Amino acid sequence: MQESYQYLCDLSGGLTGGYDEVAMTLESLLLCRDSEIVEILRPTLERLSIHVEICEGSRAATDILASSKFDAVIVDCDDIPGGIGVLESVRKGKSNQNSIAFALLNGTSTTTQQAFDLGAKFVLQKPISPKNALRCFEAALGFMERERRRYFRHPVEMPVTIVFEHGQEIKATTTNVSEGGMALGIAGKLPDSKIAKVVFTLPGMTFPMDPKAESAWADGTGRVGVRFLDMAKGSKEQLEKWLSEQMVTA
Repeated sequence: MQESYQYLCDLSGGLTGGYDEVAMTLESLLLCRDSEIVEILRPTLERLSIHVEICEGSRAATDILASSKFDAVIVDCDDIPGGIGVLESVRKGKSNQNSIAFALLNGTSTTTQQAFDLGAKFVLQKPISPKNALRCFEAALGFMERERRRYFRHPVEMPVTIVFEHGQEIKATTTNVSEGGMALGIAGKLPDSKIAKVVFTLPGMTFPMDPKAESAWADGTGRVGVRFLDMAKGSKEQLEKWLSEQMVTA
């Protein structure tokens, strides 16, 4: 279940956060035709290593969101015709339902609660200052990076031992690894027994991992998807760190 978090970013403070340097370039879509806001948000986002694609129309934004994945979607809800519909559609679409959504409000049309109810996690009220914008997006960085790790799958080949509930073991090779599981190639068919765990050592690492796991899918041609069910805290931290490093060079 996705955590619930909603933030009103205002000039009064509340949301602050420091950062040293964002290790990865994140992607954002900004639906806005107000040049003053664009001139504030673009450099703010770029300062945080967030690339921004600017769109000025609701229909174009809907088309882009249907075909492209973004870490953040920033919607001018009140001063773009159909903007509120775009915000609502983010959660209903397949590509960006887990993206961090931001609502820009003018204070007279959409209420903060309405924006939250439609899927916004952060709300910025106009007029927007550079300081306020920076504070808000700094606060959102951790969520954006965490979501990126969740869907990021790193292509890699490494040996894996699949251990079944009755002790049987078979050798496999990964095709990709993510925070939640891995895709494997095996010789022959998958045994009828349930998978108990997988054992592997990430490239460049010394200590093996052995998370509890289950079969997520199998296509009958030797390709198998495995979902991690339980992983030791140290192993989980090691996997997250390793994936983050791979994302930088991907």
